[in-house]
Amino acid sequence: MPIFAEQSREEMRRFYLEAWRKHKERAVLEPLEAQIAAVIADHPEYIPLIESGEDALHQEFSPESGHVNPFAHMALHQALRDQVATDRPPGVAQEYQRLVKKLGEAHEAEHAMGSVLAELIWESVHNSSNPDMGQYVERLRRL
Repeated sequence: MPIFAEQSREEMRRFYLEAWRKHKERAVLEPLEAQIAAVIADHPEYIPLIESGEDALHQEFSPESGHVNPFAHMALHQALRDQVATDRPPGVAQEYQRLVKKLGEAHEAEHAMGSVLAELIWESVHNSSNPDMGQYVERLRRL
């Protein structure tokens, strides 16, 4: 089950804001909060939005606006990190290591993989089907 499956968009965003607030205050973080805070720290361009508080909860990010949805972007990073840590689907950790070596850094490997994952998610939503994880790993191999 996805991490935020039972949460609304606002609740998920609030979780990000709260994790970052606790991180900045050096409060004790739950493991998932620590992971989210690390993803936010890797995206300093999104910190002003995260620190805007309530404004961040309701902001719209449509493809037509030309702006990337920072929350969706960071959620892809989190999903990829979870996939790599658990090697689910099988082979994803190996492809990640290969891409880190090829691209020179973990963040860039996550961006390359995130493009493939986002495309796979879009296709599965568009086709009302479950993502083909074997196809996902195969696409990663082609990167």
